[in-house]
Amino acid sequence: MTGSAREFGLGTGASLTDHDVELPGRGRTSICEARGPAGAPTVMLLHGLAATGRLNWFTALPALAEHFRVIVVDHRGHGCGIRTPHFRLADCADDAAAVADHLGVESFIAVGYSMGGPIAKLCWSRHRDRVRGLVLCATANHFLRPEAQGAASAVFPGMVVAARLMPRFFMDRIIDGMTRGLPAGDRRDRIRREMDPSDPATVLQAARAVIRFSSRDWAAGIDVPTAVVITTQDQLVPPRRQYRLAASIPGAKMFEVAGDHLACVRAADQFVPVLVEACEYVDSRARGGDRTHHPQ
Repeated sequence: MTGSAREFGLGTGASLTDHDVELPGRGRTSICEARGPAGAPTVMLLHGLAATGRLNWFTALPALAEHFRVIVVDHRGHGCGIRTPHFRLADCADDAAAVADHLGVESFIAVGYSMGGPIAKLCWSRHRDRVRGLVLCATANHFLRPEAQGAASAVFPGMVVAARLMPRFFMDRIIDGMTRGLPAGDRRDRIRREMDPSDPATVLQAARAVIRFSSRDWAAGIDVPTAVVITTQDQLVPPRRQYRLAASIPGAKMFEVAGDHLACVRAADQFVPVLVEACEYVDSRARGGDRTHHPQ
């Protein structure tokens, strides 16, 4: 275990624990958990590409833990996530369900950020009896036009081979990209320590998987309460695609945050209250048993 949630300045308001778990037949991974109030519903937080669960969600954990049992996972090859030679988004969704099994969680709200959005939707499609609802943040049904996917993803196999030969070089480049604009100091060092265990070859495979992902053909079948948190100044996942995602899911409710793709950190004072509101909305709809239509 590298960093802990508390290392990122969360204080002691939430009862947070970091621990590794062995998932039978899958491997060893890292989770962070906040128990929340007695009997609270569970949210499963699924992070974005190249990040870790703690990096993606540390600003939101105390506020979420006031209302929910919170489980944060590291996806395959990211941080202390499961080591794998071949990254698949579907495997990450199955890992989340396996974590829920390990912790005795019968059902959960899947909360996905960026790459975590596809993983959350795959949690629903592959484990429908487990997912009570979805909260999809800074994400889309697809990230590139079909005609651009082939050319963009063609370069990744060679890069993956190079990353396996020179992992330190590639990991340093990934970390530099994630910390660009941050001044040297404790915060930058903490981020580096948190990301350092990641496998750069797997992160590159994950990037290719995200580029190739599309749920346009089946998002309309999502039948659980859904909230879409739209980062309205996002230049990585254009807001128009985020709005289209919301429009494609029957009854999905939109929540807007005036922030860019890193709003979860850079605009946390705006993002966190909206995220909590979106999770509470989905939970209230799920409690009401409405799996098809929940008005805006």
